[in-house]
Amino acid sequence: MKFLTNEKLVIVGAGGAIGSNMAQTALMLGLTPNICLYDIFEPGVHGVAEEMYHCAFEGANITWTTDPEVAFTDAAYIISSGGAPRKDGMTREDLLKGNCQIAAEFGDYIKKYCPAVKHVVVIFNPADVTALTALIHSGLKPNQLTSLAALDSTRLQEAIAAELGVPQYKVENARTYGGHGEAMAVFASKITVDGKPLADYNIAADKWEAIKHDTIQGGSKIIKLRGRSSFQSPAYQAVKMIEASMGGAEFNWPAGCYVNCDKCGYKNVMMAMPSVIDATGVHFSAPQGTAEEMAALQASYEHLCKMREEIISLGIIPAVEDWKTMNENL
Repeated sequence: MKFLTNEKLVIVGAGGAIGSNMAQTALMLGLTPNICLYDIFEPGVHGVAEEMYHCAFEGANITWTTDPEVAFTDAAYIISSGGAPRKDGMTREDLLKGNCQIAAEFGDYIKKYCPAVKHVVVIFNPADVTALTALIHSGLKPNQLTSLAALDSTRLQEAIAAELGVPQYKVENARTYGGHGEAMAVFASKITVDGKPLADYNIAADKWEAIKHDTIQGGSKIIKLRGRSSFQSPAYQAVKMIEASMGGAEFNWPAGCYVNCDKCGYKNVMMAMPSVIDATGVHFSAPQGTAEEMAALQASYEHLCKMREEIISLGIIPAVEDWKTMNENL
């Protein structure tokens, strides 16, 4: 089997449903034979490793460990789903303190054991602030660490396709920016359906509100349907993000990026932006939309700033002006 690279990929939280799906997806896509599965729960990660061995992927070199030093040493790429999952009735923000503490430790491991890592994807909630926490603690450059944000956009794409009765791939440029959660900003002005502007379809106002509601509550819907948080879709999208950083096909769905941009007015946050991930890292541009869309994005940004200030108050990250003491790249 031909692989994109032979460099080490570490999957953090590999004993869980997302982690096990990421391991299998990475091997099925032929990213690298050298995959290390890491989790603090020995039976879970051991079991996932056994399952991967039973798949008999040709050429695979799958290892597993509960030791962070073993896992992170020599890592070139990392995907982390190593936080607590969201349960029915919970918002992403309910996970804030505990998961940001996990993210801080995760960033510390990167700084200590693999400071030369090439790209890191953080996908555990609330992803905007867990990724920000990990970035500050890791010492990495902003283009080296991203968070999962694509699912909000793919959920918008699905909801529009369902309303109009078209195949999902016919809906293009469906995008949400800002926060990953209830405060996301839905951008519709550049959407096309089968090559025509979405506006040409004259979706009724109540139908459009239902589409936005379904997009925002897409994760909650999965919890109600399956009794647990999403795992297949975040696993796939996260692996596609890391694939792009390895030199595979560019990833063009929105990614959570560190933004400190005087021109666009968003400073010192991780947020979903129009972006591309390639072998040189993540690159973003300023969102463009209607006045209503930009106002929604501003509100989302302000929500992210509020969460940032909360984790500062908890002592998980220092005040913004002191970030350089932990990460000279910020």
